[in-house]
Amino acid sequence: MPDFIYVPPSDFKSRAFGPLEAFLKRYRDCFKVITRSGHHREELFKGGTFDSLETYGDLAGVEYARRRIIKFARTRSRLSILRQQRFNKAPEIDLEEMGVIVMPFIEGTSIMAKMVGDHWEFGYSRDRIHKVQSEPYITKTPHDKKLLDISQSIQDLLGFRCEIEYIVSVEGEIFVVQAKDISRVEILEIMESRRTVKLDGIRRIRKRRNYRERPVFVMDNRAFYIDVISRCEDTALASEGAETGIGYVLQTITDYEASLERFALQYERFAVLGLHVRPPSDLYQIANHYFEETPDAQKALSKALNDNMYQIDYFLSEADTLIVKDKIGIHLCSHDAYGIDTVRYPLWFVYWNVDRDDQVVREFTHLGFKTGDIIGIDVGYEDRPRLFRV
Repeated sequence: MPDFIYVPPSDFKSRAFGPLEAFLKRYRDCFKVITRSGHHREELFKGGTFDSLETYGDLAGVEYARRRIIKFARTRSRLSILRQQRFNKAPEIDLEEMGVIVMPFIEGTSIMAKMVGDHWEFGYSRDRIHKVQSEPYITKTPHDKKLLDISQSIQDLLGFRCEIEYIVSVEGEIFVVQAKDISRVEILEIMESRRTVKLDGIRRIRKRRNYRERPVFVMDNRAFYIDVISRCEDTALASEGAETGIGYVLQTITDYEASLERFALQYERFAVLGLHVRPPSDLYQIANHYFEETPDAQKALSKALNDNMYQIDYFLSEADTLIVKDKIGIHLCSHDAYGIDTVRYPLWFVYWNVDRDDQVVREFTHLGFKTGDIIGIDVGYEDRPRLFRV
């Protein structure tokens, strides 16, 4: 294991940084450290809920990283935490009790290992060494046989099935970063993997079945922006003017964001049908520049629309099934790509070709797909997905 130090939250409150400063002094030549979240209740949440950050190898860098970890838990991970509390019986958590684990920065490749059924699997991602990088992938044969031996010995020592995270340095040294207990996570029988079919219209790192049912959220941000602009026009024509009527417009955005959160908290597993995930550029420009003659109102609207883009991203990251045109892409971290949750619920990216976008959107609209419908995704003989309302 790499050298590390745990800094409890009490040390940040009392500013008792003697041990931390001594640790950082030993690694002064590294310039950077990794600051990992270390809340005492973190094991009760799924891996990847809380962040790890690279930062400068000094006291100010560690304090900054801790503040960012707490901020991210309150913003981009907030919905994930709420859903785990609702669906997975995760506890209430006081983020001010966040401790951190500080390690020297190791340049290398991130690898995650776990035993699935009767074999070990290894997920590779985030190779920071090479300029040209490959997509995350899973293999039963690691690049170094020692990974297999080390993983088995760690699991034997701990006495329970675990998910182990490694960093392999540029020199080929293997560092064990953490091991998480996954013994209570259910995995379907390994025999089911024999029914796996490669799909022409679906992107997924883990390939298992060819049928799935999900409640669906129909996302049409083109229609949403038209609604926002319509309210802008109503406000501009109203007697009270933009300065006082901007709240009427902002309420539209607030209501939309509330509908996203309400849906995500209603269903543990869900799909998003993205008719228009991103608004057309002309509508985006019109909405953001509508109140140019009243700068305060324009500033408030632009900020709300910018924040709304982040809320949409947070919502999309909670869906395990995205149905979008081929142009849309999602950035996957290690846990999203091949964490333990993906063994039973792999991520599906069902897409249609960009040149058929108008046709497919019209078909979905004509058939009347709406938020809350249960949809089925079936892969037919030609390995093409077929979507229908259940």
